[in-house]
Amino acid sequence: MAPPAPNLPVSLAANPRLSSWVKFTVEGRVAISPGKVEIGQGIVTALAQIAADELDIEIGRIDMIRASTATSPNEGVTSGSLSIQHSGRALRHVCADVRQRFLHAASERLGIDAGLLDVADGTISGPGNVRTSYWELSGDVSLDHDAVAGTVAKSAIARSMAGQSIQRVDIPDKVFARPRFIHDHALSGLLHGRVLRPDVSGARLIALDEGAARAVSGLIAVVRDGGFAGVVAESEVAAEAALKALRKGATWSAGQPLPNEGDLAGFLRSQPVETTVVDTRIAAAPAQATHSLRRQYTRPYIAHASIAPSCAMAQWNSDRVHVWTHSQGVYLLRADLSIVLKLPVENIVVEHMEGAGCYGHNAADDVALDAVLLARAAGGLPVRVQWTRHDEMCHAPFGAAMAIEIAADLDADNEIVGWHHAIWSNGHAARPGRATQPALLAASEIANPYPRMISTNPPAANGGGGDRNSVPLYDFPAWTITSHRLLTMPVRTSALRTLGAQGNVFAIESLLDEIAALRGEDPIAFRLRHLRDERAKDVLRTAARRAGWRPQKQSGIGHGVGFARYKNTGAYCAAIAEIEGTGDDIRVRRLTLAVDVGEAINPDGVINQIEGGAIQATSWVLKERVRFDLERITSTSWTDYPILTFSEVPAVDVEIIQRPEVEPVGAGEAAHGPVTAAIANAVFDCLGVRVRDLPMTRDRIIAAMELTS
Repeated sequence: MAPPAPNLPVSLAANPRLSSWVKFTVEGRVAISPGKVEIGQGIVTALAQIAADELDIEIGRIDMIRASTATSPNEGVTSGSLSIQHSGRALRHVCADVRQRFLHAASERLGIDAGLLDVADGTISGPGNVRTSYWELSGDVSLDHDAVAGTVAKSAIARSMAGQSIQRVDIPDKVFARPRFIHDHALSGLLHGRVLRPDVSGARLIALDEGAARAVSGLIAVVRDGGFAGVVAESEVAAEAALKALRKGATWSAGQPLPNEGDLAGFLRSQPVETTVVDTRIAAAPAQATHSLRRQYTRPYIAHASIAPSCAMAQWNSDRVHVWTHSQGVYLLRADLSIVLKLPVENIVVEHMEGAGCYGHNAADDVALDAVLLARAAGGLPVRVQWTRHDEMCHAPFGAAMAIEIAADLDADNEIVGWHHAIWSNGHAARPGRATQPALLAASEIANPYPRMISTNPPAANGGGGDRNSVPLYDFPAWTITSHRLLTMPVRTSALRTLGAQGNVFAIESLLDEIAALRGEDPIAFRLRHLRDERAKDVLRTAARRAGWRPQKQSGIGHGVGFARYKNTGAYCAAIAEIEGTGDDIRVRRLTLAVDVGEAINPDGVINQIEGGAIQATSWVLKERVRFDLERITSTSWTDYPILTFSEVPAVDVEIIQRPEVEPVGAGEAAHGPVTAAIANAVFDCLGVRVRDLPMTRDRIIAAMELTS
């Protein structure tokens, strides 16, 4: 039987035209145009390294072009740590294909077999000192062709840029305060907009006295479309003053009740749900269980808490609109704008600009529609809308709260013979562009409103949502994994970094530690005994070696371990936490991590991502939760929603297990679950109590102590 025909990488199969990825521009320059966007993860640098390797050019010749629906390949959304996995593989194939086409053209021009030609920094040379270049040949070589399946990229050993830690190409602008962020970009004639929204959850605007707002100096327009209202002004100061005046004239309907924050698990478990059996395993030789451990773990709603709030600009030209946004998916946002505006997608250009922080589906898409609706009243001038901190913490989607129950069936020796894992949670995804109705906030406020989308979960093939990482990587004899997705959504939820993986890994790894303690077995040895995947074992052993596991017990100091393979298909990560318990409070002193992402294109970039994820996870574990009463979100400032401060940041030490022969995967979300579990297990090692509800605040530690006393 003949071998199967090779397939194009997934992003390239969807966007096969070579010229949409690579262009040779002015002498000595190459434009690389991926469909993935820079959101702080360093993707533009890693992709430039891949292109430089395959084209044999210096990386300084490469211009990385921001994603735009006008010119860029449609790679969907930049999320799930899939940028290297999808865009990197596509670009490597594209550049290898382009290189071969130019070598063929050079062979014809120079009269030398292509196999005898070399490429060095874009110059193609051969025997007899004959030479040409990509730029000399660019008029003869058309890239308006589809990529060819079966193109062979360089072997790992032949690459010179991949595997090297080079300076990120986006950092100099940020260090020297050049306007790279959308917040700092000023278009000619720029006006400023603000949107009026209720403080009470679910309230709708029913009456509006515009008189006081219209008296504000510098006001251009008051805009109202049903329950959507806002102002356009000459300056931000004038826009803020007009919004303040407009708020005084607003009358709102009653809101919708929020859950009891003090009993989130009870709320989640009492709602109507869609139940899915995620996975089952039946034991080949069922063993007798003598007892079970049943534990419940919870995590709260979590805000994205980007340091800068969301921002967008929009400009109308007749029936066409141009949008500048830090959305993770310019094509998906365009699709939703098309529905709301009732315009063909060809009339809408959505262009990406970097924003100051992004951890999932935050308000970047919402503020883009705000800007578009307000810009209609601007007479063709561009309008910039920036949300306030209050807006960001009150109206943006949150990461979904979760209640997780695990029952472990144990035999007489406390060995695991059965495993039951159940999740109650809202869906973890309500991104734009994926349904027949828009997912944008203002779409639910306009005169002919669209219903607010109830969040769903991505399919298991894409990593799942609330069920992400719920199937153990450990070799237990039997299990049943069940997900209960809520069909109500009083608190707006969508994708937040790791989706359900943080909660599920926290629960699994916490209970494993508890069982290891019952057996009197070292927790790392216990895990290794239940793993069959050698790469999984390697990260655990590496983290243990690097951390010096297990040091002599000291009073007030605790150590804990956590492990996961992100989505069970991505990066492997093991974490060891060292904490200090001061009475009834804790401080994370050190985190030691080992990670395996396959080929690490830019090792320093991988380390940065793991460090950032580890620090964010520490903040989630110790501090972060959305606060609310029965009427409104109350955590609308940094005071009410504290995050980890610089003085509280632990030392983070990362070791990469480099595997250049293995296809690369992303690193951005690999650390959160393992770090969460490692801290929880270190708390037990230090204080002798199991804290199963996040965040692990002083009050919760005291409550756990009282339960065990």
